[in-house]
Amino acid sequence: MFAVHLMAFYFTKLKEDQIKKVDRFLYHMRLSDETLLDIMARFQAEMQKGLGKDTNPTASVKMLPTFVRAIPDGSENGEFLSLDLGGSKFRVLKVQVSEEGKRNVQMESQFYPTPNEIIRGNGTELFEYVADCLADFMKTKELMQKKLPLGLTFSFPCKQTKLEEGILLSWTKKFKARGVQGTDVVSSLTNAMKRHQDLDVDILALVNDTVGTMMTCAYDDPYCEVGVIIGTGTNACYMEDMSNIDLVEGDEGRMCVNTEWGAFGDDGALEDIRTEFDRELDLGSLNPGKQLFEKMISGLYLGELVRLILLKMAKAGLLFGGEKSSALHIKGKIETRHVAAMERYKEGLANTREILTDLGLEPSDADCIAVQHVSTIVSFRSANLCAAALAAILTRLRENKKLVRLRTTVGVDGTLYKIHPQYPKRLHKVVRKLVPNCDVRFLLSESGSTKGAAMVTAVASRLQAQRKQIDKVLALFRLTQEQLVGIRNKMRVEFEYGLKKDTHPLATVKMLPTYVCGMPDGTEKGKFLALDLGGTNFRVLLVKIRSGRRSVRMYNKIFAIPLEIMQGTGEELFDHIVQCIADFLDYMGLKGAQLPLGFTFSFPCRQASIDKGTLIEWTKGFKATDCEGEDVVDMLREAIKRRNEFDLDIVAVVNDTVGTMMTCGYEDSNCEVGLIAGTGSNMCYMEEMRNIELVEGDEGKMCINTEWGGFGDNGCLDDIHTQYDKEVDEGSLNPGKQRYEKMTSGMYLGEIVRQILIDLTKQGLLFRGQISERLRTRGIFETKFLSQIESDRLALLQVRRILQQLGLDSTCEDSIVVKEVCGAVSRRAAQLYGAGLAAIVEKRREDQGLEHMRITVGVDGTLYKLHPHFSRILRETVKELAPQCDVMFMLSEDGSGKGAALITAVAKRLQQPQRDH
Repeated sequence: MFAVHLMAFYFTKLKEDQIKKVDRFLYHMRLSDETLLDIMARFQAEMQKGLGKDTNPTASVKMLPTFVRAIPDGSENGEFLSLDLGGSKFRVLKVQVSEEGKRNVQMESQFYPTPNEIIRGNGTELFEYVADCLADFMKTKELMQKKLPLGLTFSFPCKQTKLEEGILLSWTKKFKARGVQGTDVVSSLTNAMKRHQDLDVDILALVNDTVGTMMTCAYDDPYCEVGVIIGTGTNACYMEDMSNIDLVEGDEGRMCVNTEWGAFGDDGALEDIRTEFDRELDLGSLNPGKQLFEKMISGLYLGELVRLILLKMAKAGLLFGGEKSSALHIKGKIETRHVAAMERYKEGLANTREILTDLGLEPSDADCIAVQHVSTIVSFRSANLCAAALAAILTRLRENKKLVRLRTTVGVDGTLYKIHPQYPKRLHKVVRKLVPNCDVRFLLSESGSTKGAAMVTAVASRLQAQRKQIDKVLALFRLTQEQLVGIRNKMRVEFEYGLKKDTHPLATVKMLPTYVCGMPDGTEKGKFLALDLGGTNFRVLLVKIRSGRRSVRMYNKIFAIPLEIMQGTGEELFDHIVQCIADFLDYMGLKGAQLPLGFTFSFPCRQASIDKGTLIEWTKGFKATDCEGEDVVDMLREAIKRRNEFDLDIVAVVNDTVGTMMTCGYEDSNCEVGLIAGTGSNMCYMEEMRNIELVEGDEGKMCINTEWGGFGDNGCLDDIHTQYDKEVDEGSLNPGKQRYEKMTSGMYLGEIVRQILIDLTKQGLLFRGQISERLRTRGIFETKFLSQIESDRLALLQVRRILQQLGLDSTCEDSIVVKEVCGAVSRRAAQLYGAGLAAIVEKRREDQGLEHMRITVGVDGTLYKLHPHFSRILRETVKELAPQCDVMFMLSEDGSGKGAALITAVAKRLQQPQRDH
C-alpha cells in the first residue's frame, strides 16, 4: 500500500516538475487576462480601421462586405446546388430546403479530390476541373434537366461588390493557382461551365466558408449572427449595421462582414506576444509575414509549433536526454490531430508516448508529461487568442444594438474545434470571462460551409422573389411624368367645371366663392375675436392688430371636442362652442365687449356672402346631425342667443385654407394661393371675378376655396386608384367621397400604409407572415409614424422600436420594407399635391397673359411641416409641371387664427367706404 502511495507521490512530483520546466521555457506563450483584454481592444480598433473607407486600404483586418444582408427566416424552400472549394477536398451538394412549418434540409453530396497539380497549377484548369466535377455530379443525380440556383463556398479572401461576384485578393492555405488573383472567380467558373452545353446553372451567391457556417446555424437558431471557423484556417464573420460599413452604399439594414481576422497582426500589432517559435514557423511558411494571427491559432500550424518547441527543448537538453530523431527535424511531422490526441483526458499520455515513439524518439515518463504540457500551452494560447478576437466582435454587436446585455449565438465549425477534446470548453470559458455582459450560445455547425452556401442561395432567391413581389406593390404608387401631366390637366378641367354656372352642380371640385375680395394692405387695426373649428380641437383667440408696423399679437385657449359631440346633434355642438367662447371671454375679462369675430370653419361651405356659410357636408370625422344644408353662422348666432350672456358681431365665416393665404399675404403681397397639407387637404387662390360665373360682377378678384379633396370622385383618377386606396375609402366615414384627399392627406396616409403592410404580411413578405392584433386595428398607423420612420436620421433600430409599439416584431429586413412602403405612399401624396398646385399656378399665369410669373403659396399643415421629404418632393413636382412659374413657398403661422382675424379686419376695412356712402 505504501509503495502505491510512494509511486503516486513520485508521479505527482514528476508531473509538477515537468510542468514547471515547460512553463518556464514557454513563459511568453502564457497570456494573462490583462493581455487578453488588451488584445481584444486592439482587435476592436483594427475592425474599426477595416470598416472605414479611408483607413481600409492600410488595415490588416480587411472587414470585407459579403453582400449577405439577411439570415434565414424559415420560409426558404426549393432545391439548390452548392460547391465547396477551399479545403483538402472539393465537394458538390444538392440541398433540398423545405418549409412546411418545420425547418427541414436534406442533402446529397459527393467529394472529389483536389490534386496538387490542379490547386497549384493554372487558374483556368482549376475552374474547368470544378465545372467537370459539377457536371459529373448532376449527371449522376439526374439533375441535368433542371435549372438550379447555385451557391459557391470559396474559402479565400475575396472583395465583393455584389453577392454573385468575388475578386480574389490572395490565396491562403495550400492553394496557389496562377492567374486567378485580382479576377472575379464567379465569371471564371461561369466561363468554365459554358463548356458543358447541357449545364443550366445560375450562380446566385459566392460565400466564404465562415459566412456559410453562420448561415447554417442561423437556419436552426435565429439568434445566430456570428460565424467562426477554427480548423485548417481560422476566420470570423458577423452581422454589422450598414451605417457602419463605409465601403458599401446605403445605411439601411445589416450586412455580414467577413473579418478575415487571420491577417490580424500583419502590420506588427502583435509583435509583443509573438514568440521565437512563431517567427520561425512564419519564415518556413508559403506566405511569410502574412496571416500571422492565423499562424498562432489554426490547425494548419499548431502541430508545427509543437514540433519546433520540442526540437528546441531537445537541443537544450530539456527533453529526450538531449537526443533528437531525424523525423523531429522534418517539417509537418507533428499534425494538429496529434496535438488533439496528446491532450485526451485519460489516454493522452499513452497517445503521447506512441506519437513520440513513431517519431523515432525514446521518451521517458517525464518527457511524455512535458510534451503533453507543451501541446496544452500551444492549444490553450490558440483558444485564448480566438476568444479575445471573438469577444471584440460580441462587444461591437452589443454596442451596435445599444444593449446592456446581449443574447446571441455563435455558429462554429472547423476540425480543430471539432476534434480537439479540450478546445471548445476552453474557448467558451474565456469568451464568457472576457464579455460577462453577453449571453453566448455556441452552436456547432453541421456541414457548415456547404449547407451554408445553399442557405445563402436559398435566402438570396427568397429575397429575390420577395423583392419582385414587393416591387410590384410599390410600383402601383410610382407616378410617371406622363401620369402627373395627365393629373394636372384633369385638375385644370375640373377647376373650369366648378367655376361655370352650367357645370358647377355636377363638378367634383366645388370652386366655392368665399366673398373675400381683398388682401391685407397694412392699414388694418383693432381687436378681433377668432374661432377655429376644423379638427378634434377647437380654439378661441383674441387678436390685436396694429397698423403701420404690421404687428399682430394673439392670445388663445384650446378646448377639446369630445367624440360624442362631434357625432351628436348640431345644437349640442354649437352649444359646446358657445360654452368655450364664454370660458375664454371670462378668462380674458372681456364679457361685455362686443368684438368683431371671424369664424374659421374648415369644412366645405357654400357662401352667399362673407358672413353666410351653408355647410355642404361634414368631413374629417364630424357627423353632427341637422347641420348639412344649414347656415353655420345662423346656428352660431342662435346658440349665443340661447345662452344669453354676451353678443358678438360675426363678420366673416372663413375656411382655414383662406386664412393661411391671408396670413402669408400680410407678409408677402405676392401671395395669392393658400395650401393646406395636414389632416385634410385643400387649396384656395385669388381668381379674376370675370371667371366666377356664380357671383355677380366682373371687377377685381375674389378668393376661391377649391375644396379639391373631392377631385376624382367622378372616377377621373381611377387609373391610379389602387386596391389599398379602395380599402381605405370603403372603411371611411364617407365612402366614394373626397378621393383625392384620401390619397394625399395626413388623415389617411397611415391607413394606406397599414393596408399595404397587411397585404404584404398575408403574402408572407413581412413579419414572418404574422399579422398582430394591433395591425388589424383601423387607424393604428398614424401619419406621424410615417414622418418618424422616413426621417433620414433614424436608424433602423428606432424604426423597429416604432413598429414594436404597434405590436410588430420586425426584423431588420422588415424595417427596410416598411420604410420603403411609407416612402412610396408619402411620395405619391406629395406628387399629387404638386400636380394640383401646378394646375392652379399655370391657370393664374395664363389668366394674366404672362410669359413668366412669380407667385407665393402660403402653406400650413403638419404633413408639410413635419414630414422629412414631403415639402421637397412637392416643390420639385411643381417645378417640373409648371416650369414657367417661379413658385415660392411660405410657411403660414396660424392661418386659421390670425388669418380669420385678418379677414375680419380686411372685411371691416372694405365695409367702411360702403357705410360712408
